[in-house]
This record gives sequence, structure tokens and C-alpha cells, in this order.
Amino acid sequence: MRDLTLSRRHPNTHKGNYGHLLIVGASPGMTGAVCLAGKAALRAGCGLVTVAVPCSLADVVESKLTEVMTAGLPETAERTVSPDAVEQVIACTEARSRALLVGPGISRQRETAVFVRRLLTALTVPTVVDADALSILAEDVRLLKRVKVPLVLTPHAGEMRRLLGRAVGDSDEEREKVARDFAKKHGVFVVLKGHHTVVTDGAQVFVNLTGNPGMATAGSGDVLAGTIGSFLVQGIEPFRAARLGVYLHGLAGDIAARQGSEESLIASDIIEALPKAFRAVQRQ
Repeated sequence: MRDLTLSRRHPNTHKGNYGHLLIVGASPGMTGAVCLAGKAALRAGCGLVTVAVPCSLADVVESKLTEVMTAGLPETAERTVSPDAVEQVIACTEARSRALLVGPGISRQRETAVFVRRLLTALTVPTVVDADALSILAEDVRLLKRVKVPLVLTPHAGEMRRLLGRAVGDSDEEREKVARDFAKKHGVFVVLKGHHTVVTDGAQVFVNLTGNPGMATAGSGDVLAGTIGSFLVQGIEPFRAARLGVYLHGLAGDIAARQGSEESLIASDIIEALPKAFRAVQRQ
């Protein structure tokens, strides 16, 4: 449990000391995903967050967020992220962001899939790949051989099935093996979500014991992705960032369920419970 604890902040610091996370995603009807990820990232301690979305959706996202900054990206006729956005995203990460999260609400629109594939091979900072970006990656996992930065993949069982091209069993043993083998083969970090979420770097395996069935709710995965991205941008190495993110996400979900109920739990409740989860970890 020692590496699941967090030290307190030094008194003489500023927001720049805690990193600037860039989150890329959103499509019509799916702006909530990046908003949840952005709020979670700030709650998990990073100093600044910018959410980059199709330009026509920037005002929608900005109206939902207060502390999170927004940026408009070139978009397709369907108002999803265009392949033309790759240069802007890379320039932003090189100028100010030490980590990237791509995928929440991004859609699998054909041109957007081109954007995701081009972005993955052009990355210059550690990146969390989530949601539809995983499904796009699953169309050609050979792309991973061309990625030059640490990647944290956060699939649920369905996305893992698409990445593998076959079904994944429910037993803890098979889930651990599948995640470990994929991580080892492709040189990535895998967070296989579910009951007893599995985190692996291809050699070591961490099985999480926090969390509850109430967290099976829309947006919960976006909160987790934002939390992991936050730890990455704070300079925590990817395997530990993923373990911390999963553990605290589950702990916050447990706190939220105790305050209300599993049945009524929503993703925003997990975000609001993160401060208490942090206090619990800092006391250990």
C-alpha cells in the first residue's frame, strides 16, 4: 500500500508545479465526457486543464465548466474532431502539456478515426487512451509499434474484446492474464476495468479492491481517465499513476455510495468524493 499514498504539497508552490493536462474529445451529444474528465483531473491535483473539442462545441463545453479551460479544434462536417487538428494538438502538448488524454466522447466517425490514428503516431508526451479512441485503435493495433511515448489504455471488457479480437472471460485469472499479455506484447500499460480492475505493465499486476457496483454508471470511466491523466501530468510514472488513479477512483466511489446509495450514484458523485478519498490516502 505504500505506493498508493500521496505526500502533501510543499508550501512554496504554484499551479504550474502540478502540470497542465490536455484532454481531447467530444462530439455532438457527448460533451459531458470531457467535462467529467476535466473536473476529475483538477480534483486529482493537476494545476491546469485544457479541454480541446470540435470548434462548434467549444461554447457548449465552456458553459459547463468553470475552472477548466477550453480550446476549439478543426472539425468535420459532422462536428467531430478533424484530422487537421493533429498539428494543433501536438503543438499544444509540446508548448505546455506534460501529458494528454484522448478519447472521451470523441466518436468513431470516419475522419475522426483518421485523426486518432495520426495523433497516436505523432505523440510526444505520455498519453491516456480511453473510450472511442480505444475502439479506433482496435481497428489496427499494429499502430502501437509506432508509438514512441508511454501509453495507458483504459478498456472495459467490450473494448478489450475489440482490442484482442476475441471475448474475454469473467474470471479474475483470465482477466489478469489477458491484460498482462497484451501489455507485454505491445509495450503499453493496461487498465482493464471491471470488478477488481486489473492494472499491469506487462510484468507486474495490480488488482484493485476498491469500488462497488454503483460505479457501473455513465461517465464513471471518464472520471477514471481524467484522474489517471492528472497523475501523469504531475510527473508520476505511468504504472503508479494508473494504480493510484484506479485505487482512488474506487475509494471515492465507495465514499459516495456510503453517503447516498449504490443505486443512485452518478459519475459526478465520484468527483465530489475525491477530496475525502485523498485525505484517507494521505493519512495512511
